[in-house]
Amino acid sequence: QVQLVESGGGSVQAGDSLMLSCAASGRTVSRYVLSWFRQAPGKDREFVGCSWNGGTTSYADSVKGRFTISRDSAKNTVYLQMNSLEPEDTAVYLCAATLTQNFRMSPGAMNYWGKGTLVTVSS
Repeated sequence: QVQLVESGGGSVQAGDSLMLSCAASGRTVSRYVLSWFRQAPGKDREFVGCSWNGGTTSYADSVKGRFTISRDSAKNTVYLQMNSLEPEDTAVYLCAATLTQNFRMSPGAMNYWGKGTLVTVSS
């Protein structure tokens, strides 16, 4: 069992930056890939990026170069640094976990989800 709690959402202007955090708790968090997804109103949940325990990261094309994921294994926390935010980035951002060997960039592959944190970007 893994529990995930996101924090750091808020309302910002276009061009601003924001950092989200996801604190994971439970046994053997190191066995899980920690991912960020987002869901805008009326849209499907989409993959944003992820971090393997060894530090390797992967990103969706829509955020590559603007968003950075980092992982503090000692704190079992993954961060999402978002720069140059655009109104199109407005969404609920959710943290998710899946066992490393089962990882796919799909919501259906995730074993655990946080409740999400809202990010609103105004123009």
